[in-house]
Amino acid sequence: MKNERLEGKDLINVGIFTAIYFVIVFVVAMLGYIPIFMPLLCVIGPIIAGIPFMLFLTKVKKFGMILIMSLLMGLLMLLTGMGYYALIVGAVSGLLAELVYRRKHYQSSAMAVLTSGVFSIWIWGNYIPLFTNIEGYFATRQDYGKDYIDALTALMPPWMCPTLLIAAILSGLIGGLLGRAVLKKHFIKAGIV
Repeated sequence: MKNERLEGKDLINVGIFTAIYFVIVFVVAMLGYIPIFMPLLCVIGPIIAGIPFMLFLTKVKKFGMILIMSLLMGLLMLLTGMGYYALIVGAVSGLLAELVYRRKHYQSSAMAVLTSGVFSIWIWGNYIPLFTNIEGYFATRQDYGKDYIDALTALMPPWMCPTLLIAAILSGLIGGLLGRAVLKKHFIKAGIV
């Protein structure tokens, strides 16, 4: 009978790939200091981070690894001042991504790509305060200056909230396809078809 419990090496893989993923997202997030790039972070982040995420999926063989990574990303966003929404959204998207990938017993590259799209929803959680409490969001960011606040507010009308959600999913799918193409030999070696 196959051991379904997470072991030390599984948690080490989660930690390593979460660190890599976080560094990529953090570096990409620096573009957010330019207002026009702020909404594009929902696109750029999942595409670039899709490659290491897909490599991570070649290591996933047990339930919980994807969920833990998603929770850690939400927690890291909370600790870096982005608020708690990414943690809540990450819990839901991480669980859904886990269920999607598990559906084919962690052996389907098509499900891996879909998992990348679903997992990427977590990043959208960072934008929720811009639509639910914009004054509170900018209360802790006054040092950005009035011009930045005005420019970003103009870029984020209410209809952008669902648009960013869709963009995160589609970009996660693109990142998954890119990662699968780049890492084809790793998928074959892991027995993922």
